[in-house]
Amino acid sequence: MAGLLRSLRKRILTPNIAETKLAVRGFHVKDEAARELLETIGEIFLTGYGYAVESRTPAEAEERLEQIPERFRGFAYEGAGMGFAVLDCATFGDLRRVRGSLTGGGERHNYMIYVGIGWAMARLPRFLWPKSALFDPLLLWLVHDGYGFHQAYFHTERYVHQQVRETRFPWPAGQEAYAQRAIDQGIGRALWFVGGTDVERVVALIESFPAQRRADLYAGTGLAATYAGGATDEELRELRHQAGVHYPQLAQGSAFAAEARVRAGLLVPHTRQATQIICGTTAEHAAEISIQTRPEPSLPGGYEIWRQRIADTFVSLGGVTP
Repeated sequence: MAGLLRSLRKRILTPNIAETKLAVRGFHVKDEAARELLETIGEIFLTGYGYAVESRTPAEAEERLEQIPERFRGFAYEGAGMGFAVLDCATFGDLRRVRGSLTGGGERHNYMIYVGIGWAMARLPRFLWPKSALFDPLLLWLVHDGYGFHQAYFHTERYVHQQVRETRFPWPAGQEAYAQRAIDQGIGRALWFVGGTDVERVVALIESFPAQRRADLYAGTGLAATYAGGATDEELRELRHQAGVHYPQLAQGSAFAAEARVRAGLLVPHTRQATQIICGTTAEHAAEISIQTRPEPSLPGGYEIWRQRIADTFVSLGGVTP
């Protein structure tokens, strides 16, 4: 009976896989390889989500998540983060499942799990949102990144083409201004998908936004181009060139992606390629820069200080726009 209930829970809570098809989303299709890549990422995300909502424990879900191929495993953990958060919040829990997923092997995927929590919050009424005090004060801004990605991915007309912003995002309380910026970082990551990994199309989307939003959008795009892949060397060089004055933020996002993959033991060729071109160094070195510049979690404004330190490092290393 318990197994039947878990299976039913998965069927009810898991989004329809058709929602990840580029044709359904209305996203740009650069070529067949890019379409297949982006749709596979969406499918694997939902696979991870399904593992989370039908498993008895986070450890049981982890056993299945670890079977996902390295290139896509991080996206499965992102989906699992959403699944665990949906279950915890919908039952007014204390994030028991989320906290369980951040122990053991899942701890190496903490960035992706935090992003997945943002997906859950985008689909839940605000009275079910978890208390921000339950999260690492530095990493909680990745939740906003996940929220922004979800909104741009599923509500593209409003968040991308109309460029609507959250006028008041009351989580965490009193930090609404930076919440907007962190959400923009997630929107920038989603633009890599909306533009179908086509650098010309993605840059045009970013440049259509008001100038004060572009730095955060480029940071998100740099992260997606490095973590998800889908671009050739020539395209990545063009992305770096087109970023112009926002090159430091593009490199910062790329370094975040490199650290996420190195930390999880999922470093793959396209991440090495993107980090070398965008950051001008190896993925391992970019990841180390991210680690070495990380502030104490309790430092006020620590997340933005962290991002700025990384960006400044690449400027000091000579990472000027070619």
